[in-house]
Amino acid sequence: MEKVLEVIDLHVSFKTYGGEVKAVRGVTFDLYKGETLAIVGESGCGKSVTSQSIMRLIPNPPGRITNGSILFKGKDLTKLKETQMRSIRGADISMIFQDPMTALNPTITIGEQLVEGILQHKSISRQEAKKVAFEMLDLVGIPNPHERFKHHPHQFSGGMRQRIVIAMALVCKPEVLIADEPTTALDVTIQAQILDLFKDIQKKTGVSIILITHDLGVVAQVADRIAVMYAGKIVEAGSRREIFYQPQHPYTKGLLNSVPRLDLEGAELVPIAGTPPDLFSPPAGCPFTARCSYAMEVCDRAYPFKTHLSQDHHVDCWLQDERAMNRLTSVK
Repeated sequence: MEKVLEVIDLHVSFKTYGGEVKAVRGVTFDLYKGETLAIVGESGCGKSVTSQSIMRLIPNPPGRITNGSILFKGKDLTKLKETQMRSIRGADISMIFQDPMTALNPTITIGEQLVEGILQHKSISRQEAKKVAFEMLDLVGIPNPHERFKHHPHQFSGGMRQRIVIAMALVCKPEVLIADEPTTALDVTIQAQILDLFKDIQKKTGVSIILITHDLGVVAQVADRIAVMYAGKIVEAGSRREIFYQPQHPYTKGLLNSVPRLDLEGAELVPIAGTPPDLFSPPAGCPFTARCSYAMEVCDRAYPFKTHLSQDHHVDCWLQDERAMNRLTSVK
């Protein structure tokens, strides 16, 4: 498969009065053409910072990319000037932000907002831009697009506003779409419609999607591959089937165990005890050690090596070491 995006050893920090927050600490992943990669993890793990770094939207100061590369079409986005990034944002890589109401300008019609993005990146007339906007509104399921084109954001429901934000992100036919918690503010019925819309659009356009979420229910429906993130690091990654049916990292297992199970009578939620580590001073070893029931002495001292379990499936955990596996077997 063709790679469209490569993130290599990405580090992002924020300088604050209390010190330097190391929000992203060596994140590496690839995105292939036409696939959906989900990055999951609890709040504060670095998911959104990673996505905003790809778009170069981290405000500097206080934030900055301290190390790593983000390769798109052979270009390292971390080395580009702001004027060069403006030509890429929206045209080649687009982003859907968490809250559709704050992502839209309440004083301008949605038609003007759509046309503005098209004229920014395409050398076409305003009339042609309007035609493209009508087609995109129709694609995302906005009824009567010619009339709705003239309406302001407050005249739409939450689900419709989310569809408009998706239309704005896709109107210039980007190769990569980053969706940051696109269903968080929506009810379950509308969530299902938006997820179906993502699958339909991907089938029609071939766009590659990075889905940022903490909702494993969303991931189960749309993701091809999943990267599990904790304390600024990707601790496990693999195909959807591998992560859901063969999880290896204790944190991944904890996330799956904390999901409500409606198919099992009397099933109880099993929360992950403890709190994430302080990223002002990240631990030298595995960041999940303090919350892990399988923790060993080595876990606190050194970060584990990456273990490849298959072509797509890898995990950073000392439990994969042969000595640890022998120990667990002997205990049983």
